[in-house]
Amino acid sequence: MFKPVIGLEIHAELKSKSKMFCQCSADYFGKKQNSNTCPVCLGLPGALPVPNKKAVEWAQLIGKALNCRLNRNSKFDRKHYFYPDLPKGYQISQYDEPLCSQGYVEINQKKFRIHRVHLEEDTGKLIHSGVDTLVDFNRSGVPLVEIVTEPDFDNAEDVKRFLEELHTIIRYLGVSDADMEKGSMRMEPNISLRAIENGEEKRQQFELPAYKVEVKNINSFRFVKQAIEYEIERQKEILERKETPAQETRGFDEKKQITYSQRSKEEAHDYRYFPEPDIPPMTFSREYPDSIKVPELPAQKMKRYMAEWKIKEQDALVLTRDINTADFFEMVISKCKVPSSKQIPNPNQSIANLIINKKIATTMPVEEFAAKAMELLQPKKTDEKALYILINQLIKTNPKVAEDYKKGKTNAVMFLVGQVMREMKGQADAKIVREQLENELKKR
Repeated sequence: MFKPVIGLEIHAELKSKSKMFCQCSADYFGKKQNSNTCPVCLGLPGALPVPNKKAVEWAQLIGKALNCRLNRNSKFDRKHYFYPDLPKGYQISQYDEPLCSQGYVEINQKKFRIHRVHLEEDTGKLIHSGVDTLVDFNRSGVPLVEIVTEPDFDNAEDVKRFLEELHTIIRYLGVSDADMEKGSMRMEPNISLRAIENGEEKRQQFELPAYKVEVKNINSFRFVKQAIEYEIERQKEILERKETPAQETRGFDEKKQITYSQRSKEEAHDYRYFPEPDIPPMTFSREYPDSIKVPELPAQKMKRYMAEWKIKEQDALVLTRDINTADFFEMVISKCKVPSSKQIPNPNQSIANLIINKKIATTMPVEEFAAKAMELLQPKKTDEKALYILINQLIKTNPKVAEDYKKGKTNAVMFLVGQVMREMKGQADAKIVREQLENELKKR
């Protein structure tokens, strides 16, 4: 029997105005190839990198939002490898002294540990055209935050939920668009399987398998889940043959929903890390972490909606997934002064329903939406005399419905409710209509 051991590496491009170590614009998407470059991001001789202060602060903000320790001492390192999209032959990254470490994210009462959050520069982009491979360096040097988890996952569904929550948190912080279609958030699961002896699954500590397989650059939660599920089955077949899967880097074919081999996977020593000599180490005061203010995050906002406004759990979850929707909802609540009543016991929940079910277009200004909401949520005045006459007429003309109700088919009354509401042109409260109908049917 085998159990998956899964860790994650997530890369998110920061939306700072300039690149990580130069003054080139970090907004490279859609620009003419190689038009957004300079000697620094092209790695030309003599060019010196200068760190982007805002990128450092934003990486620490992400770390703090993920409950990490913000390290007082940190530095940049050179990570050496040779690939066409890396002009210098090394990437400026962080190795043994990252900005943040030892955090966690809690989802559905499960705690997933964050090993580190560090900052590095993005690479160029390879473009395959026929038999040629071209390189666009516009992206080279864009600030990139890497979030590395501990190998705490043992199934693809937990991975998907974690990534969705992380994506939401990053967007809440306003430091990255995390637009996966544009490649500004990329995910790389590390997957292996370990054999489980009787009772061993109850142990908290275990030895990691002697290998791991990394699936590179996936830009969809669904594809991450598919890649993991495929890898689990592929590795299981190999292990059942008493063989060990190769430690390698693999890609994911979205159409075939399979992974494929790319190259053997490197160990840390293969990168020949050493401190970046052109950038001094960073030292932060003990008070510095307190100056980094994390806004209310989605999980906290969801709990507040449920506690203060009595919003249903599932609805609170939907409202808080996107910060723009959450902000819109809160502004409407502040402007809608609808008193609670027998018909509308919780106006806040009713407003949530209007937004979630798109009863009113959320594209309109907040004031206009609030006015329409108040109009819809006003208690309906029912003409009791007209209602009584109409109910008796409908019962007489629909004897079968009345008979079905007497036989215990209580849902039959809903047909008559619909008829009454249509005749009254909506100028009646559905609860009052049903109560009156049931009272009259019980008399007969």
